Amino acid sequence: MECLAEMPHAPLDRRPRKRQRLGWDVGPEIPQLKKLCGEEVANVISAMTMGLSSGGIVFSQETQGLFRFVTPPLREDDKDGHYVFAVGDNLTSRYRINAKMGEGTFGQVLECWDRERKEMVAIKIIRGIKKYRDAAMIEIGMLEQLCKYEKSRSSCVQIRNWFDYRNHICIVCEKLGPSLYDFLRKNSYRSFPVAIVREVAKQLLECLAFMHDLRLIHTDLKPENILLVSPEYIKVPDYKVSSRSPKEGSYYKRVPKSSSIKVIDFGSTTYDQQDQTYVVSTRHYRAPEVILGLGWSYPCDIWSVGCILVELCTGEALFQTHENLEHLAMMERVLGPLPYHMLKKADRHGEKYVRKGRLNWPEGCASRESMKAVMKLPRLQNLVMQNVEQAA
Repeated sequence: MECLAEMPHAPLDRRPRKRQRLGWDVGPEIPQLKKLCGEEVANVISAMTMGLSSGGIVFSQETQGLFRFVTPPLREDDKDGHYVFAVGDNLTSRYRINAKMGEGTFGQVLECWDRERKEMVAIKIIRGIKKYRDAAMIEIGMLEQLCKYEKSRSSCVQIRNWFDYRNHICIVCEKLGPSLYDFLRKNSYRSFPVAIVREVAKQLLECLAFMHDLRLIHTDLKPENILLVSPEYIKVPDYKVSSRSPKEGSYYKRVPKSSSIKVIDFGSTTYDQQDQTYVVSTRHYRAPEVILGLGWSYPCDIWSVGCILVELCTGEALFQTHENLEHLAMMERVLGPLPYHMLKKADRHGEKYVRKGRLNWPEGCASRESMKAVMKLPRLQNLVMQNVEQAA
């Protein structure tokens, strides 16, 4: 609470104090406002104050144009620090909020109309919390670096602009289609055609080759962070589903019209440093080096791509677990024993999963259910060949 010094010979000024108005928080000066008079001015002020639309009041075209640049009311963030908005609000005088596209730990993504470029864009609005704001500034730096190189335009999302609005970092990017995860979810987790998986794999590996040439490691590759460029899809018969009888006709699944993708979310991107031991990546796509505390390097990204491609082929995440030892045991079940040199170098957090130079499994198994979860996994070659044959 603001403290006011007590003045003995002057009355205390109790008038409400106005918040500081920032340059991006006001619309441009509109000379036509001075021409308005009488009842129409009163109507405009009333509508702005009460939050009414022009539906109940008749305005001239000149007056209606003023609403394009109205600054939205100052609202408090929600309990988690998310920006509170209403569809139709202005986000600075340049952008108008059209819809909410998604939400995550970082904040929200809004579809907005860019008045300057005359196009729809996606704006990532970061939570008004310091650690997320700091991560956003890292992401902006990475995006701006990637945009310096023409090659990045093929598979890395393009930043258009960024600004700080009411304590929220806002990152403006090109508007893309759904993530691979959202497409899978809306497709009832049915697999992608193998031809599309190949095209996605090619683009992901080209993207990583480009990033790794710049000594950058993404660290958090997953289906949620890979977006289809186009939202368009077609429906094709899916005869694998046996739950429906022939009388009900063929079952259909969605297939993207285009396999073009873009990689997003560079907030955890880092430079190649072997001494980094913090965990950033999402569990199902986390490399064994990270679990064992060996630090980040380029193979960690390649591991994530492998997990993603298997998931696109099968429709299900390869390693569905929430416990480190079980996760490592699943890796050995699918791929064979972990290399001895990796187990030997495990740090003090990872060494508890190792015993006498090998993974402490099944001795360290937490439960019978955990052992069953590991044993039911097939070898990688069998898993991939089974899905390739079904798709042929």
